Formats: sequence, C-alpha cells, structure tokens
Amino acid sequence: MQITVSHVDHAETYRERLSPSLWVLAAAGGAAPMVALVFAPVDTTLALVAGALVGVAVIALLVLASPVLEVAEGELRAGRAHIEVSLLGAPQVLAGEPARLARGQDLDPRCWHVIRGGIDGIVSIPVLDPVDPAPAWVLSSRTPDRLAAAVRRAQVRRSTPSR
Repeated sequence: MQITVSHVDHAETYRERLSPSLWVLAAAGGAAPMVALVFAPVDTTLALVAGALVGVAVIALLVLASPVLEVAEGELRAGRAHIEVSLLGAPQVLAGEPARLARGQDLDPRCWHVIRGGIDGIVSIPVLDPVDPAPAWVLSSRTPDRLAAAVRRAQVRRSTPSR
C-alpha cells in the first residue's frame, strides 16, 4: 500500500496504489517453487535461478500493474481513467455492509469501477457531466475518508477563484 499526501505548489496531492494484499503476494510467490520443481530434473542450479526469477517477476508484475488512485491538479485519476473534479458531485464513503452491497448486489454496471478484493472501503462519486455515460465512479480505497476529503478539497480549490 502506498499513500502519499504531499504539498506541491501549495496544492495537495492524494495518491494511493491499490496493491495486492500480502496473501495474494504470498500465493503468487508460490509460483517460484513450482517452476523450480519443473526444472529440477534438468539442473538444480537452473531450477533455483528460474524459480527465483519467476517468483520475483510475478510479484513485481502484480505490484506494478496495480491501479493508482490520484487526486492532483484538479483531476481525479483512477486506473487508466481521469476526470475533472468540477464534473463530480459530493463523494460518499461506504464501509462494511453498504460497501459490500456497492461491490455486489447494488453494483451499477454503467458506473466506472476500480474495485479490488480485500479492500473494504468504497468511495462513490456521482458524475454531474450530462454527456458522460457513467453516472458515478465507484472506487476501492484503503483510506476512503482521505480520498473523499482530497476530492472535496480539489473541488473547492477549482471553484474558488485564485487571488
């Protein structure tokens, strides 16, 4: 998990990488001994090297391919998508049972989703742009309160004329 709040040109930036849980990384690391077993009859040194390389590569790919949530420069980025915060409504933070329902039974397929298993918090942000086909963005977050606050701050900053 990587969460960063920094001050750049007096504008706060929120950034969170939705990296896999430790259980997922441990399970992915299980690929290393499997590859080593495949190469063990050929050569034990080759088996150890191949197993280690595959284990590191699988874990690195899982971490590097994790989506990033970011609020910066008046824009919300979630994975490969981005939208101006001025086109968004008030964020709603969901946890526990409401978050479970938002990820499952109440999931609207028209919304833009960045949902990760093992992350309980959800932030649902309505889209106010009448041209946008997605009625809302539904995002998993380990710190949903901080993400919602960052979106609100960016919206206030965008709507307030600079002095």
